[in-house]
Amino acid sequence: MPTAIEKPPLDILLAAPRGFCAGVDRAIRIVELALEKYGPPVFVRHEIVHNRFVVENLEARGAVFVDELDEVPADAPVVFSAHGVPKAVPAEAERREMLYIDATCPLVSKVHREAERHDRDGRVIVLIGHAGHPEVIGTMGQLPDGRVRLVENVAQAEALDLPAEAPLAYITQTTLSVDETADIVAVLRRRFPNIEVPKKEDICYATTNRQQAVKSLAGRCDALLVIGAPNSSNSLRLVEVARNSGCPQSMLLQRARDIDWAALAGIRTIGITAGASAPEKLVEEVIAAFSARFRIRIEEVTTTTENVAFKLPRLLAS
Repeated sequence: MPTAIEKPPLDILLAAPRGFCAGVDRAIRIVELALEKYGPPVFVRHEIVHNRFVVENLEARGAVFVDELDEVPADAPVVFSAHGVPKAVPAEAERREMLYIDATCPLVSKVHREAERHDRDGRVIVLIGHAGHPEVIGTMGQLPDGRVRLVENVAQAEALDLPAEAPLAYITQTTLSVDETADIVAVLRRRFPNIEVPKKEDICYATTNRQQAVKSLAGRCDALLVIGAPNSSNSLRLVEVARNSGCPQSMLLQRARDIDWAALAGIRTIGITAGASAPEKLVEEVIAAFSARFRIRIEEVTTTTENVAFKLPRLLAS
């Protein structure tokens, strides 16, 4: 009798930590609890987190995702996404006497408070971040137009047109590349020696930890997969970090169905991680796809253990 062709071996290096952070977990739980408390539909302004799998699961339970508040009936509850919103959004909700629940990550709210404090103290605020990202829009929207200067890269930091003696402070988006941000900060501190720095790093613990985990295994991989959405800043940064850390064949995918098997021909070791808004179920799905084609051996590469949890809004905590 003919024997079945034996599967080729494959080592999977699984980054830890990976996947959901405390802010994402809290935001999703807020929508779930709102659906339990008020019944569907519960409206959500923008994607609660940047992951279609998560959004579609919540839609199946009765969440309705909209772009702006004018799409929400006045008598329906609405949740604001984890990325934060400009002050004009809750102000409009209050004007319409809407029931709203703010799922902004507490670490994003910290940056908002920093911006307000610097503005009260008369400082010009430099925000390091990516134009158009919802978190950047929300942070800039904490203050009147023109009070926050956005810097996206080293070149813009070098070109920033402000007097060297101007009272300045910088804040950052929470999901940036740690290394690239350090380069931008170095330019700002050289050009503006008296610039006020955050009392505690604005790039969040989860972003930092996931990037460090990728760095620890990138040099050992023939290829590295980051499970996440194309509009997820922290997931895109993980791809960049992996490429810069010794694994040029690093790529983003949303689901197992997106795996480019031809591009992975001949690999012996693959790294897998997930962005902070990607659920572990998607990691398991990708591993199962490899298991169907390879004789796999999994090694979890752990750089730190996370035990962060954030309180729920009072409206839903009971």
